Amino acid sequence: MDTSSKSNIRVLMFPWLAYSHIHAFLELAKKLSKRNFYIYLCSTPANLACIKEKEPSVEFVELHLPSLPELPPHYHTTKGLPRHLLSNLMKALDMSSCSFSRILTALKPDLLISDFLQPWAPAKALSLKIPTVLFMVSAAMPYCFLLDLVKISGSTALPLRSNYPREYDYENDNLTLQDRLLQCLEGSSSLMLIRSLKELEGKYVDELSALAMKKIVLVGPLVQELSEEENEKTEIIEWLNKKDPSSVLFVSFGSECYLSREDREELAHGLLLSNVSFIWILRFPQGEKISAEEALPEGLVEMEVGVALEIKREQNGKLGREEVAKVVREVVVEETGEQVRRKVRELRESIRGKEDEDMDEVVNELVKLCGREANHLFSQSSGPPPPK
Repeated sequence: MDTSSKSNIRVLMFPWLAYSHIHAFLELAKKLSKRNFYIYLCSTPANLACIKEKEPSVEFVELHLPSLPELPPHYHTTKGLPRHLLSNLMKALDMSSCSFSRILTALKPDLLISDFLQPWAPAKALSLKIPTVLFMVSAAMPYCFLLDLVKISGSTALPLRSNYPREYDYENDNLTLQDRLLQCLEGSSSLMLIRSLKELEGKYVDELSALAMKKIVLVGPLVQELSEEENEKTEIIEWLNKKDPSSVLFVSFGSECYLSREDREELAHGLLLSNVSFIWILRFPQGEKISAEEALPEGLVEMEVGVALEIKREQNGKLGREEVAKVVREVVVEETGEQVRRKVRELRESIRGKEDEDMDEVVNELVKLCGREANHLFSQSSGPPPPK
């Protein structure tokens, strides 16, 4: 693929201040940098300090937030942030919009790739004649849900929506999560990137494209590549190698999602009752001093550790250990779960090797966008584009 036309494209990336968002942006940055894009990744010092692996063609740019009474600099990240301070963090980020504007003015990137929680970022970029591409890191379905709340008329009902909460904790100064998304959609370009797969979310991608009135390009799962040290055989890998294929369940709820003690115990008992081998990534909020032995039922720690089924909660909304055990056994062991296991195998084979193909489409669309948007924006100005 000829990359000469892309060699001068400089991109500023601006994720929300959560590690799961920064990780996705960083992985996309790595992919683009291998295709002759030069990437600036903007975040707070507290977040950038946590990125262990430095990329030679990804330049980190520090965004300094104002220090509020309850929000010192080490809390300028969602990592370890007490839940009640989330709105304070959003407020501090909103207050940093002028600082971000100065960064844009100084760097003069060809393109801004931004998250959707800071709607002033596309507006600042537009004022400088810089096009913005929204990058959604949480798949397509959640954003369909959000847009349905404000654009429900004419939308075809899709499953699973009723399981999502009506309100989120990202509200600040009467600006709801839905408001932020709508303002970002209005201020950004006609292109949107989604971290997802067509094979998994085809119908949601199509609906989101119609609701948002954007062309959607999927960037794939953006799985982090293992380093040589991480790729070495470990105790867990050696344990897995002794197991039959598709016989081990992996349990994880993300980097910053924590179960209540009651749900944690019910899930643990359900896994025990299922008699299925599993690996559980168990995390606790920062500052909660508790060991795995204290958090889990006695004896559990000594045991080591269409493509999914839902564990139905009881009428009171809580998990039940019997339902956990039933679903786990159905997915991993019993004949009734063979269709799920077969679909997992089919999906694995269909997406294997498509990563480069997906990224080529992303690159082509970004190149076209920079040329098209620049021509459109500067054709109405009094002179040629400012020098980079």
